[in-house]
Amino acid sequence: MALLEQINHAVHDAVWGPVMVAAFLGTGAYFTLRSGFFQVRHFGLWQRRTFLALFQRGGAGSDRAISPLQAMSTALAASLGTGNIVGVAGALIIGGPGAIFWMWVSAFLGMMTSFAENALGVRYRTRGPDGEYDGGPMVYIERGLGFRWAAVLFAVFCTFASFGIGNMTQGNSAAGALESQFGLPPAVCGAVFCALFLAVSAGGITRIARVTEKLIPFLAIGYLAAGTVIIAAHGDRILPAFSAIFRGAFDLHSAAGGILGSAMVRALRCGTARGVFSNEAGMGSAVFAHCAAENGEPAEQGMWGMFEVFMDTVVMCTVTALVILTSGVPFDESTDAAALSTQAFSSVFGRAGGALVAAGVALFAFATLIGWSYFGEKSAAYLFGGRAVKPYRLLFAAVAFLGCVVRPVLAWELSDTFNGLMAVPNLIAILSLSGEVRKILREYLTRRGKVCDNRP
Repeated sequence: MALLEQINHAVHDAVWGPVMVAAFLGTGAYFTLRSGFFQVRHFGLWQRRTFLALFQRGGAGSDRAISPLQAMSTALAASLGTGNIVGVAGALIIGGPGAIFWMWVSAFLGMMTSFAENALGVRYRTRGPDGEYDGGPMVYIERGLGFRWAAVLFAVFCTFASFGIGNMTQGNSAAGALESQFGLPPAVCGAVFCALFLAVSAGGITRIARVTEKLIPFLAIGYLAAGTVIIAAHGDRILPAFSAIFRGAFDLHSAAGGILGSAMVRALRCGTARGVFSNEAGMGSAVFAHCAAENGEPAEQGMWGMFEVFMDTVVMCTVTALVILTSGVPFDESTDAAALSTQAFSSVFGRAGGALVAAGVALFAFATLIGWSYFGEKSAAYLFGGRAVKPYRLLFAAVAFLGCVVRPVLAWELSDTFNGLMAVPNLIAILSLSGEVRKILREYLTRRGKVCDNRP
């Protein structure tokens, strides 16, 4: 066990170290430049095809596919969660207010990474024997590059990650929050999670999508409303909070001892890593949901991926950061992240603040759990065929219960490592297929009569 921990620590440090952080940022920067800053220059276009399209009727999906909105909701279900509440608090504790600026940078660049992977996912997906779409990073890795071995590696990493970051960690966070605030026994929480998961997953992606389509907007709007109330109550601290964010992002005052800008470096590393961890752009996980959409236009589904990153990090994480910074709750490197979030919400809502955070963590955790179950299910099916789906679901339910009643520290660390390992073959694949991404975008803009301003 000690040897396994040592190996995992070494791999984890490499996966989530400076090189991989630079790889995430570099990939996003590459697609941003090659698209001619599409997320800025065509802001109105992708907003019309995503956010404004939410107010239009139609596009409800089919028996074997889901609507673009449902796909985005399922992807958001997997990414929205404890990372947006506790993760942001952790970024502030470790990297200071400046970490939030670098989270914004990672999201801005990650929007184009998300566009690339989701557009490729739709371009290379196929119809399975059951009529459902078969897609995901392993599909475009195999069909686009011909690297079956790399596709298998991604599927293995994703399957293992689904039991950890998408299951045990979520159940443990939910059970801990509900027990501390409401005295609910972890075993009861685990039993409820198992029963609800089995009921939802039995209906496949269409039922998962119907649940997330209703749950995610409710959670997002409720969380944003509560956060807005707190920020408004401390309105005089909003400008100082933004000032602290920008000052911290470029803090060069740590030059003593020859360490130039160590605070800035810490903020940059922490902010970008937390940003990637929150929105998952570049990991390839959200591609599974977007590939299930009844949408034959790869570029438009890629725009839904952009909107997902925008909502997750630019909107949700920013609200959490401002809630904490404007509340005036003190913190340092010894502060517990969950406690910091709870205290910030309690600054206005009192005891109800802790209850709101606990309920939010539990609901977000369940949404993440059902979203990630589909990602892992598709990976397991790629490795072992359709016969693996039912055993996977049963095992996933058992692990969810286990995650609620025990604190598997090593499992958490291993799942974090596998989560990062997923990005290695995925980033290589989307960079290798960047010409295809450029072609998808060029053809789409040409058909819509737009000036094709993506660079060669």
